[in-house]
Amino acid sequence: MKKILAIFTILLLTAGIVANASDLVIESKTQSYNENENKLKFDGDVNVSIDDLKVVGDSADVSMDGNQKLDTATFYDKPYAVEIKKNKKREVKANILKLSLITKIVRAEGDTQSIVFDGKTPIVVINSDIQEYDTKTGIMTAEGAVTILYKELETFSDRAKIKTDKNGDLKDIELLGNAHIKQTNNESFADRFEYNASTKILTGIGNTTSNVIMENGTKLVLKANRQEYLQNKSVFSAAGNCRVWYEDYYAVGPKIVVYPNSAGKPNDIFFTGRSSITQGVRTIFADKIKMTLKPKDFHADGNTRTVIKNVGSGDNNDSNMGLGL
Repeated sequence: MKKILAIFTILLLTAGIVANASDLVIESKTQSYNENENKLKFDGDVNVSIDDLKVVGDSADVSMDGNQKLDTATFYDKPYAVEIKKNKKREVKANILKLSLITKIVRAEGDTQSIVFDGKTPIVVINSDIQEYDTKTGIMTAEGAVTILYKELETFSDRAKIKTDKNGDLKDIELLGNAHIKQTNNESFADRFEYNASTKILTGIGNTTSNVIMENGTKLVLKANRQEYLQNKSVFSAAGNCRVWYEDYYAVGPKIVVYPNSAGKPNDIFFTGRSSITQGVRTIFADKIKMTLKPKDFHADGNTRTVIKNVGSGDNNDSNMGLGL
């Protein structure tokens, strides 16, 4: 047994993982080999390093495949992993961490948290039940009660997919299932959200709703099948069964574009395609409608038609209107 253990220790500390041209180093107070389980076991101040990735924990084991090659390292009792690339640092904490020594995929299970730092400043914080990170592709997937803090954005979803480039900079975020985004006093809901960090475009797809708190405290509500927000310009666009509520205005149309005022708040809403705007008992139909929030106003253009409900429904019993013929 001592000879077998010595051989495996030499393999771990000096041979490395030849297929991936990487050196694996494992340090601990004690190391042992379980022949029945075909596992190497490490206990006490376990410290593992491979490429730019380091993992620290109280205990770990490394499984072997059928060809006696190193397969998966599993860390127990709330381990900690860190990866550093240039000025970017990624930290991962969980109840259990699994590191594939072949694919270099890190899987975190139970109360998982990942933090990406730019220098010493945390720029992304991700919490979920499970997280899986591919150190080669820079793609992370998270599942179960996923929350993400990215600069001024706070997100909630059932699942998420996050892509980073080779330097660790954020490229894309995709939120899937019961997705919810908060930004200052604004909130958006959708079946799915996609955010591109380079273009700063946020797209909501499926059953989208945006709630915007205006400067006077009133709420602007926008619903559509799809919404797109250009963060740099504070411009909204929406398509598919678009509906807008603001104070006593209710407007409907196939497509809209919302432009901001000088303070960056929505102000001018342009409806294209056959649209309508309702205020009280009056509804105006037109090919184009411009709705202004401050000063509150609207302008309808193209084949306009006005419908006023319940005309003559006052106290007079004779509610019919005619020319007296």
